[in-house]
This record gives sequence, structure tokens and C-alpha cells, in this order.
Amino acid sequence: MKIVGVGCGPGLLTEEAIESIRNARRILGSGRAIELVKDCIPETCLVEQITDFRRPIGGDETTVVLSTGDPMLGGLGYLDGEVVPGISSLQLAAARLHIPLSKVCVVTAHGRDHSGAAEETVSEVRRGKIVFLLADPSFDPKDLFFLLRDCGPVRIALCSDLGYPQERIVTGTPDTPPGPVRGLFSLFIGNFPVPLQCNPSSE
Repeated sequence: MKIVGVGCGPGLLTEEAIESIRNARRILGSGRAIELVKDCIPETCLVEQITDFRRPIGGDETTVVLSTGDPMLGGLGYLDGEVVPGISSLQLAAARLHIPLSKVCVVTAHGRDHSGAAEETVSEVRRGKIVFLLADPSFDPKDLFFLLRDCGPVRIALCSDLGYPQERIVTGTPDTPPGPVRGLFSLFIGNFPVPLQCNPSSE
């Protein structure tokens, strides 16, 4: 079985991912993941949409499980099988903001206590790291923004719908935070310069 990263948006498939999908006889994934790769799926392939990722997922060498973004960033990389990496929201956001990945600490709010994710973020920012916070739709960053006020010079970049036509990156500070939060979003938090192509003020 292969766990294939399909990228965080359209047009972000790697050649290895495309080849894996084209050689598959059975493909499983979320509706969004299937939509991202639909042009690569063979006509004879059995496609199954997964709505409950808590149930066991298995298959043979002809089975491909699709993971949005990269399987090892809040994805399905925990499954048994060969992992084919994808273009993650972290990679895309770092490229847009010109942030070196070597300076980044990843914090995820997926499947965990949101207050714990906020506390971890604040701790890493105080250590001088630039935090990439992978949020889930229910994560409300308001409390985090309040906690960041005591962390010195901090810039916040709200990245929503990365890789899609409606992609939006808005920056701000803990006192004037970016917003509103909508769609699929993540946050870069720390002391970093903002490229000219990014909006330097909150909306």
C-alpha cells in the first residue's frame, strides 16, 4: 500500500505521486483529495471516499491512500505502507513568505487540545523560533493572539486556502491581528520580515 501526498491545493502533485496514482487499482481518500487527483485516476480504478479515518485502512501493493498536503504533516503518514511525500501547506506558505524551513518549528492543533497548542506556540516563539501552526477548522486564534502580546516583536501571517485560486495571506501583529479566519488556514508566527507581495496589514 502507498500513502500518497497530493499537495495542499490543485496542481501540486509530484511526478512520483502521479505515477503512483496512475498505477493504482484501488484508491481511497477524502472527497477533497480525490478531487485534486481526479485527472490522474485510471478509468478501471476502484475509488472509495473515506469519511471516517478512525476505521482501519489497509490494502495490497496496488492500493493508494490519498493524503492532502504531505502525509507526514498532520496527514496519514502513520498508516503502514510506503509514503510518497507531497507539497505541504508548510512548504507553500514558507515559499510565499520567504521563510527558511531551518528556522521553523511546527505545532499542530489537529486532534489535540487547542489550549495546549497555543501554549506550545508561545513557548517556541519565546525561544526565538518561527512557528508554523497547522490549525483545524474549529481552532479560534483569538486567545493565542492575546498570549503573544508578551512575546516581544512578533509578526503573524494568516494563510488561508493555500494553493487555491482564493489563496489569501494577510499579516499583522498580536495587537492588530490578521483576519478574518476563513476556509482552510494556517499561521506563521514569529519575528520575520514580510515580502512586498504580501499584504502587510490585517483586514
